[in-house]
Amino acid sequence: MTFDEAQKAIENQFKPVALGEEETALLEAYNRVLSEDVVSTLDIPPFNRSTVDGYAVRAEDTFGAEENQPATLNVCGIVNVGEQPKVVLSKGEAVEIVTGAPIPQGADAAVMVEDTEREDDMLHVFNAVTVNENVMKKGSDIKRGEVVLKKGQVLGSSEIGVLAALGLTAAKVSKIPIVAVLSTGGEVTEPGKVLPAGKIYDINAYSLSTAVIESGGKPVYFGVVPDDKAALAKALQTALASADMVITSGGVSVGPRDYTPQIVDSLGKPGIVVYGIAVKPGKPTTVGFVGDKPVFSLPGHPTSALLIFYLLARPLIQRLAGRPVAGMRMIRAAAGARMFSAKGRRTFVMVKLEFDKDCRLIAEPVESGASGAITTLAKADGFVEIPENQQFIDLDEEVAVVLFRNVSGKV
Repeated sequence: MTFDEAQKAIENQFKPVALGEEETALLEAYNRVLSEDVVSTLDIPPFNRSTVDGYAVRAEDTFGAEENQPATLNVCGIVNVGEQPKVVLSKGEAVEIVTGAPIPQGADAAVMVEDTEREDDMLHVFNAVTVNENVMKKGSDIKRGEVVLKKGQVLGSSEIGVLAALGLTAAKVSKIPIVAVLSTGGEVTEPGKVLPAGKIYDINAYSLSTAVIESGGKPVYFGVVPDDKAALAKALQTALASADMVITSGGVSVGPRDYTPQIVDSLGKPGIVVYGIAVKPGKPTTVGFVGDKPVFSLPGHPTSALLIFYLLARPLIQRLAGRPVAGMRMIRAAAGARMFSAKGRRTFVMVKLEFDKDCRLIAEPVESGASGAITTLAKADGFVEIPENQQFIDLDEEVAVVLFRNVSGKV
């Protein structure tokens, strides 16, 4: 299949099922998705408050005040933060007040302390104020009955601050999709164990599990499954029973022990919908559905596996999580070398970004073949896409770099 045909085949089968909602404590709600609108039950601020240190006054008592002819008022009390004013202001009076304190009854403005001079209980005001000057009105930030956060919003630190301002200690959020992650292959060993001769540590399960978290899902690591049909079938059945999506890596090529596609196809309808994609890297990718649950069988090559995850699996996890499908960030740069495509295949060239001596942003290709199978993951900031019908991208040609992550330290 072409890349576009593979995307369409997946989309035709994927019917995201609502996973429901749950209530979570506010301090655990970061990066969760709201499952309902949040309506304020109170005004914020809940009272008229001063925005300056100074004096609460009746604005009309300061009219005409200036440097050479100040208005003189009688100080009749003080209001501190967190206390209810006990004084009612009358004509010709002022009340000492601090920033954030409630405006006392009878006052309609606040004058800054810098514009005053005090002698015992006599206050000289050298600058007139208008009604509501230096006053934050009740409900001016949030009004009772106002929708302050909408269903589907992702809760970041600012949104959680808003919920706390409303006095909430919990939020109703969409349930997180569970994604089973497992690796296959007789050559793969779990990190932490002694590395036998001829084996490598399991890279993919850890990079893919982290990518699942970034996408809004919860990974469950099922470990390394040997190249054995019965063991792999049992592991996949268990994964499908306990998760909303399954991601495997390895065992999808044409080797004698690459059993994953045929086993996935045997577990239920509709079975395999994508068996190989005309892309580089990632050609052996297989995608199947068992009922409404997607099974992504990715290549064992670490860069290929992570790239295909970003391109095809990530949007599905976002939708299961109730998130907007956020496209990957893109930035323009100049090609640091000629980049060739694989004939007849859409090619994704891994690149790192750096500035040259003229402060141009350069996309420099990163080795992603045999010699760069592992280090590419750490070195590449993103990739450049070359269409199937394009032979190469020339040196210094402007390219669009799709970013794997924020590269604010460089750009």
